[in-house]
Amino acid sequence: MEQTLLLNASYEPLKVVHWQKAITLWCQGKVEIVSVYDREVHAVSFSFRLPSVIRLLRYIRIKRRFDYVPFSRANIYARDHHTCQYCGRQCPTGELTFDHVVPVAQGGRKDWENIVTCCVSCNRRKGGRTPHEASMRLIRPPRRPDSAPAVRITIGLRNAPESWRDYLYWNVELDET
Repeated sequence: MEQTLLLNASYEPLKVVHWQKAITLWCQGKVEIVSVYDREVHAVSFSFRLPSVIRLLRYIRIKRRFDYVPFSRANIYARDHHTCQYCGRQCPTGELTFDHVVPVAQGGRKDWENIVTCCVSCNRRKGGRTPHEASMRLIRPPRRPDSAPAVRITIGLRNAPESWRDYLYWNVELDET
């Protein structure tokens, strides 16, 4: 089913919601419908077009920490430039894994300061040991990144509905048609 782009009262994109949530917000008088899809939904006594873009009627203040980087596999790989931190080989994502520098069995934590990008062969070689015990050396010690990777894609922007494009911020050059 279609998704709906939710905008703040200032037309700033907030998130994508299911069209049914959009209708609920509209019925509660919390949003206005800015744009609709061609598709209609039929009830017993009426029909309406599905909302594509909705805007909150009241501004919601959002507290954003620009220095916060979510802890995830993709962000670990980005921090380490898709490079094994033991052998230095740069690999495609499918050939990478992550490694606990201090193994969990030895009290290692699952956090920025204990996990590094690793190729599968180095991960097997290291096993459940510390780098020192495995006679392996880290290229660079793991640490929390200062900022998020430059490109962060949360939706397929090239596949976003045409009606959303005026409200999304584009940091890439669009294909000429």
